Amino acid sequence: MSLNESSNVKVSVIVPIYNTEKYLSKCLESLIGQTLKEIEIFAVNDGSTDGSLSIAKQFAAKDSRVIVLDKPNGGMSDARNFAFPHVRGEFVGFVDSDDFVDADMFETMYNKALETVADVVECNLHHTFDDFEDTEIVDQITDKNDLIMNGRNVVWNKIYNYSWLKSTGVMFPSGLIYEDVSFCVKIIPFINKLSYVEQPFYHYVQRSISTNNYQTLKTLQILDILDDVYSFYETNGFLNDYRDALEFLYTRILLCSSFSRMTRIPDAHDRSVALPKNWEKLISTFPEWKKGKYLREYTGKHSMFMKSMNSFTYKLAGFLLPIYYKIK
Repeated sequence: MSLNESSNVKVSVIVPIYNTEKYLSKCLESLIGQTLKEIEIFAVNDGSTDGSLSIAKQFAAKDSRVIVLDKPNGGMSDARNFAFPHVRGEFVGFVDSDDFVDADMFETMYNKALETVADVVECNLHHTFDDFEDTEIVDQITDKNDLIMNGRNVVWNKIYNYSWLKSTGVMFPSGLIYEDVSFCVKIIPFINKLSYVEQPFYHYVQRSISTNNYQTLKTLQILDILDDVYSFYETNGFLNDYRDALEFLYTRILLCSSFSRMTRIPDAHDRSVALPKNWEKLISTFPEWKKGKYLREYTGKHSMFMKSMNSFTYKLAGFLLPIYYKIK
């Protein structure tokens, strides 16, 4: 299939690729099979050393809507940023190369964007394992403080108005993991309209060798990501309006997801390096975090754990959890 050069591209899809030959064909098949035909698919090969580039070129040969961009390895952020100048679509979306999507995803989300004049449209998703799927349906959040604190900080279940996105100046932080947190939180103050579709279109494939499933000292990069977000809010004059929400975001990430990852670092020395830095980031950035407006009101997941943390209980949990994970 081809898309005439004079045709309007409705959605551009950026697919960063690094050594995912086992999954890539299914991903690209799901994109060229979209019911929305006016799309372009940027297959960005980020220095793969397996057969991924060859697979991408095979798809490009049979469908001109697939555009292969080849670059040296620079990471997920760098690959996404590399494709930005090539985008022709009214909207842009992102799909990871080991995931896949339902055929009507982009048509439904594009129509919702037009219907509601939205800057961003978000859908629900499946966590896809080898033999089952766990469907994730969440409440629709529109309040900006709530989005900072509790929004889904992933980019691949959304489409973004491209002109609007360019106007924000937000890009992905090159060289760091957890890049979606930075991108998603930075764009929130600029959002005029966020819309949702209920359907779980996106299939987030769970594989044991992914970045999220093997913990090293790279987990410390979340501290750089949070610093990057804080600096962005401060520089752009957003800090006064959203400081309380950022305080809760720091608390939730550093005492929940980040803490959990660091306690699962296999090397004891590396854990002993990471865990104190994680705690220090919270108390140095927000010394009064425990009195935080939103933490005091919060009764959701892990609320009791967060509220129980102090220098002693943090160290105790950091000692006990690795033992628990090892036994488990």
